[in-house]
Amino acid sequence: MEPGREGSCGVIFFDIGQSGQSLAFSDGVLKHFNRHRQTRFWQKEAGGLLFARFELPVINIDVATGPRRGDRRSRYSYWPDERAEQREIDDMFSRGLHFVGCWHTHPEDVASPSHIDRRNIADCVRRSYHALNGFIMVVVGRNPIPVGICVSVCDKSSVYELASSRKAASIGSSFTSTSRRSADLGRSSADFGMPDSGQTS
Repeated sequence: MEPGREGSCGVIFFDIGQSGQSLAFSDGVLKHFNRHRQTRFWQKEAGGLLFARFELPVINIDVATGPRRGDRRSRYSYWPDERAEQREIDDMFSRGLHFVGCWHTHPEDVASPSHIDRRNIADCVRRSYHALNGFIMVVVGRNPIPVGICVSVCDKSSVYELASSRKAASIGSSFTSTSRRSADLGRSSADFGMPDSGQTS
């Protein structure tokens, strides 16, 4: 077994611009990413959806799904089973987990979103029925986490790469949503954060 593939990864935080908010990726989610890194020449791209709980100013990414039997996968491409994705969204929502974005792997040491990735995530934001102004996109490279991953927040036209943070943000009041696909990832030209707790659109 490759060193670093298993074991505890801890929790990793990524600051959301200058908003004072952060994404927190749980140990279980990081282990899931690790299991699917394309460190062998025969490994295909993998991916899935991301689900979160909101404790502003922290957005806790607690679950990463996929890959699935119905996904189309090759060494350099990944096309998800959209029906399976919708079932996951419905199931996780019933458990109090909100769909906030997606993840997939790349066969490169340090991952970065491709032109196709950028186009696809922008299209997903535009055509999805949700109360979000943007989605989270994680691309997992071959290098160990966190060096090998790229975490971004994406709106209808732009991709904003986030910087990792060693310090945990303080836990604020909990977020309440009435929307199936949850929460507002609000943004301005200055930051790309969530609005104050309780605000919905």
